[in-house]
Amino acid sequence: MQSVGFGRGPMHPPEVAPLSDKIVLGIDPGTRVVGFGAIALAPKGFLFLGAGVIRTSAKADIATRLGEVRVEIDRMLGDLRPGVVAIEEAFAHRNVQSALRIGEGRGVVISAAAASGAKVVQIPPTVAKKALVGYGAADKSQVAAMVARLLALERPPEPLDATDALALALTYGIRRTSPGLLR
Repeated sequence: MQSVGFGRGPMHPPEVAPLSDKIVLGIDPGTRVVGFGAIALAPKGFLFLGAGVIRTSAKADIATRLGEVRVEIDRMLGDLRPGVVAIEEAFAHRNVQSALRIGEGRGVVISAAAASGAKVVQIPPTVAKKALVGYGAADKSQVAAMVARLLALERPPEPLDATDALALALTYGIRRTSPGLLR
C-alpha cells in the first residue's frame, strides 16, 4: 500500500528507532479502562519499565472511546517501540454486551500493534495466571503479588488492570526464556 499526500507525492515515514524484541508491552483491553504494562527482557530476569491505565470518558459514545484508546496506544507504541505486544485473548463472558465491547477494544489494540510492526501475542488469562502463580484460577491479588515479586517492586502497581497487563508481558517473557515451562 502506498500513501499519497495532498498533491505532494508519496509520503515517507520519519526515521525512527527499530523495534526492540527485548521490550514487551502487555495490554489488558477494554473500552473504558485499558491496562498497560511494559517490561524489558534482561539477561537475569525482567526489568519494569512502567504501567498504568488508559481511562476513557464513560459518557462518550463507543466510537469516541475507541478513538481515545487508539491515540494512547499509538503514542505508547511510538515511545516504547516494543517488539512484542501481549494482549489478553478473548474468553467467554456471561454478559454478551461486555464481551462485544472488550472485543472492540481488543481489535483496536491488535490493529495498532500490527500497524507498528510489533509481534502480537494473545494469551488466555488462565495461562497468565498459571505461569505466574501456578494456578489458572488464581485471583487478581495473587497475580498482583507475583508481578511485584518478579519485577522486584515494593508493592504491585495499581490499579489491577495495570497488574493484569504486566502479567501478560511477564508470561510472554517466561515463555520466551523457558519455552517448555508452560506446556
